[in-house]
Amino acid sequence: MNANREKVIVRTSVIGILVNVALAVFKAIVGTLSHSIAVVMDAVNNLSDALSSVITIIGTKLAGKAPDKKHPLGYGRLEYLSAMIIAVIVLYAGVSSLVESVKKILHPATPDYSAIALIIIAVAVAAKVLLGLFVKRTGENVKSDSLIASGSDALNDAVISVSTLAAAAIYLIFGISLEAWLGAVISVFIVKAGIDILRDTVSQILGERIDAKTAQGIKQTICQVDGVEGAYDLIVNSYGPSRQIGSVHIEVPDTMTAVELDSLERDVANAVFDQHHVILAGISVYAKNTENSEAVRIEKAVRDLLEDYPDVLQMHGFFLDPTEKTVQFDIIISYDAPDRKGLYREILEKAQALCPGYTVNIQLDFDISD
Repeated sequence: MNANREKVIVRTSVIGILVNVALAVFKAIVGTLSHSIAVVMDAVNNLSDALSSVITIIGTKLAGKAPDKKHPLGYGRLEYLSAMIIAVIVLYAGVSSLVESVKKILHPATPDYSAIALIIIAVAVAAKVLLGLFVKRTGENVKSDSLIASGSDALNDAVISVSTLAAAAIYLIFGISLEAWLGAVISVFIVKAGIDILRDTVSQILGERIDAKTAQGIKQTICQVDGVEGAYDLIVNSYGPSRQIGSVHIEVPDTMTAVELDSLERDVANAVFDQHHVILAGISVYAKNTENSEAVRIEKAVRDLLEDYPDVLQMHGFFLDPTEKTVQFDIIISYDAPDRKGLYREILEKAQALCPGYTVNIQLDFDISD
């Protein structure tokens, strides 16, 4: 699977390099002969796109290295680093083109369009649209952020090239030159694209919340395994687009033996990997009272109490230990709550009042997944 994914990304990137280099050469020639700063800046943008594809190939190759003693989880996150480098290149290209455009605004040159120049630009628009759709669709299929970004950027380039044609038409019809100003607009688009890529990449490196659909799907798979009565605290860490490792808490009857739990955890891990390609490296257990009527009564009282707090998103892991005289459970309080710790202390105090004779322990969980 990983080897095939790498081949697809490399092949798609090579196609992108060839198309962008060809477009850059044509646009540079046309822009120079017609004194069009917008067309020249568009050529620079094509070169930055080609360089981005080169970095995508290098990043994919390095990320595909086998795990070793120093990096036992592999090198998949290098793809995020390559995306960050692409963002810096795009930003540099955008800032450089903006500087040149401002110079042309201050010291304008008269453009000289020819029919062949306009035809080449029109062909470039069509090429960029086809390339953009192909690269973006391929990136979505193989879950490559670099390819998706490249495809989206190519589609944006097509829009910008259309604007260049519009500026040429305005000049030919009305004699008004908007070349330098259009070059500045194109530069802003390039800078924005670089900032967007950089922001998304930094967010991934920091660690993003797993999307709701995937989280709910994994939990549903876990709960379908016989013996599991609930799945909570799901954490999934990404070590590259094709390597995701996580952990989860499962709720099980308090009557299960260690042997039964061992078999259950293996079934859960296998089911999640088979259906979602996520490795569950850690599966922790919440015991659920099955033969204690007092536990049922107290749990209901606690749940009724928590209904008065809309900032409490979830309660789970309830267990009453009649021997140790303890009651314990976890709660998740919304990040938007004005005072999470204060609310926690208030709930702890009220829950303790509901459980005379018991010591109440409440774990304040993080809102990690849906």
